[in-house]
Amino acid sequence: MRASDAERERVAEALREAVAEGRLDMEEFEERLDAAYKARTHGELAPLVRDLPTPGARPPAPSAPEASGAVDWRSRIGGPATSRGAFAFWGGFNRRGTWTVGRKFTAFAMWGGGEIDLREARFESAETEIRCFTVMGGMGVTVPPELTVRVRGFGLMGGFGDRATGEGTPGSPRVTVTGFALMGGIGVERKARKAAKRAAEGGARKELG
Repeated sequence: MRASDAERERVAEALREAVAEGRLDMEEFEERLDAAYKARTHGELAPLVRDLPTPGARPPAPSAPEASGAVDWRSRIGGPATSRGAFAFWGGFNRRGTWTVGRKFTAFAMWGGGEIDLREARFESAETEIRCFTVMGGMGVTVPPELTVRVRGFGLMGGFGDRATGEGTPGSPRVTVTGFALMGGIGVERKARKAAKRAAEGGARKELG
């Protein structure tokens, strides 16, 4: 069936929302947007948003283990990546919230900065490599306490901080963070997930009560 201008615009809006949320990088976004405006049929439009949520849709509710603060890794490994890289030049980028990390994810920042937050992320593969490179810029990688992490980066007239290397809980993906910082800094640290914080705060209130 032939596609209408309104249907092409709806697909374009879904793509704009996806790139704003970090589900698509700029190269993927531009390729899909160009294809959307050139599409003539529904069959050409559908694949462009098949792996993206409907604009305005709510994210799926967490499972019982997730809601209680535990991590159900089985439900968070597998599925297509929503992002395989990030780039910043005199600006910044962020990848956070519920997104799916590619098996290999490459981030670069020059005269800018970036944030990669894995606390609520899903993983395309149980073995993941995150490559971080910065020139006169800064980058931060935040991981949850339950994740298995190895950090192997280095700095030249800069620093590559490691406050995260260690084993995670059973079934955790294995994430290796590599790369280098030239006259800049990259830091990898552990922070508790929001669900874990809420569960801990709830337990503390019960004890006090």
